Amino acid sequence: MNQFFPPGAAALHHSLLTLDTHIDIPWPDGPDPFQDGTRRVDLPKMRRGGLRGGFFAAYIPQGLRTPEAEQAAFERAMQMLHAIRAMSRVDEELEVRLAATTQQIDAAWHDDALIVVPCVENGFAIGSDLSRLRQFRALGACYLTLTHNGHNALADSAVPRKDFADPPEEHGGLSALGRAAIAELNRLGMLVDVSHLSKAGMIQAATASRTPIVATHSCIRALCDHPRNLDDEQLDALRDCGGVVHVTAVPAFLKTQARPEEVTVADYADHIEYAVNRIGLAHVGISSDFDGGGGFVGWRDASESPNLTAALMRRGYDRDAIAALWGGNFLRVMRTAEEVAS
Repeated sequence: MNQFFPPGAAALHHSLLTLDTHIDIPWPDGPDPFQDGTRRVDLPKMRRGGLRGGFFAAYIPQGLRTPEAEQAAFERAMQMLHAIRAMSRVDEELEVRLAATTQQIDAAWHDDALIVVPCVENGFAIGSDLSRLRQFRALGACYLTLTHNGHNALADSAVPRKDFADPPEEHGGLSALGRAAIAELNRLGMLVDVSHLSKAGMIQAATASRTPIVATHSCIRALCDHPRNLDDEQLDALRDCGGVVHVTAVPAFLKTQARPEEVTVADYADHIEYAVNRIGLAHVGISSDFDGGGGFVGWRDASESPNLTAALMRRGYDRDAIAALWGGNFLRVMRTAEEVAS
């Protein structure tokens, strides 16, 4: 037996509802997701690796904040959401279901279907028009990442863009429009994703939102001093509002000045363990940011997902704890958002 795998690790992994909370899609052109190809996440790799569901992001790069650029960003987001929805189909070997609610996720899991959940990354996609959030939700989007690299009309980014002449801070965290967007996300049952958000904006979002906030793809700053990572104060704010940080697989966020081939599953597990010890198991989860920069030795693509379960077992985590990390905690927050919206 592979020494990396404790007895029963593979069987345990394949029995779990495993959800990766942030995956990018190649755009505008990319390999067919139903074919086992060059994508880090395609549907055959998901099935082979026991990854039952993925939150697939309509990623919008930050651009100049002009009406024309904001309209183009919105149109791109809508096209990408339609492309993500098109992944839901049944072929000879795979059943894939679109899910926009926890009930739909649970039903697909019990029917042994792979699960595709849409989301939107970067509030630049709405410009200053909050009605666009309703259109995203109508297409199944379950969360909005408020910023990406570069400030937008909603909030300050953790990584200002020098090429856009961004100051270190523009809004002091959230703008008035950003606070209104959070209120609208709460009303719609969409989660507020604070990955990429400045520290001030993230702390403000934790108190402004009526539902727990989430960091769907971030790491721990105490272990890797990167502006995209969350420090202890931010982790505490997530805990205090009932939220979840999903540790992500981007090498630069996991290990300072390391190449991808120098980052391992053990480094990833260190970030999980630090967050669990700091804020509690209920507030920690797993994500990859595959096809958006994620991937390291031992978790290069979705087919290697069992390696994470094995690593957690080796550190003493039991079935319930691993299930919580692999998606249970995120579903709890989703249910809260649905209850507040209803």
